[in-house]
Amino acid sequence: MKIGIMSDSHHDLSAIDDAICLADDVDCWLHAGDSIDDAGYYLADVSKKPVYAVPGNIDWFSTKPKEILVEIAGKKIFLTHGHKYNVKWTTKYLYEQASKLGADIIVYGHSHVGNEEHVNDKIIINPGSVSEPRDGLDPSFMIIDINNEKINLQRIFLK
Repeated sequence: MKIGIMSDSHHDLSAIDDAICLADDVDCWLHAGDSIDDAGYYLADVSKKPVYAVPGNIDWFSTKPKEILVEIAGKKIFLTHGHKYNVKWTTKYLYEQASKLGADIIVYGHSHVGNEEHVNDKIIINPGSVSEPRDGLDPSFMIIDINNEKINLQRIFLK
């Protein structure tokens, strides 16, 4: 099962198009917020794949849940934007919440900085921003491939 992961698209539909073209073989998408309309409507419509999405801090108008727990390929994935968990400075609080929920994989955005951490038995992922990176690198997204118990993660840059 291949899962595309993006965040912080900020209404840059061409960046979403680029990601879709580079990952046309994914089975579904996760969008970690900023902007929920990009994910909830555009990404789903264009990719023709299921999309799991949460609103971010700029999506103050959204009534969608701020965080969700989804099970995909036998793994529980906690998806949130991350601003409520102070993720620009630490993933500790995010990890604690995900642990309470029994998550195997934790996906967040907000910082616009790509990150992959392996903490105990969990993987913490920030795909970076698909449109406005803040880590000095090109815009990016990630693909996670879950094959039985093996998990492979790849960060893909758009430029």
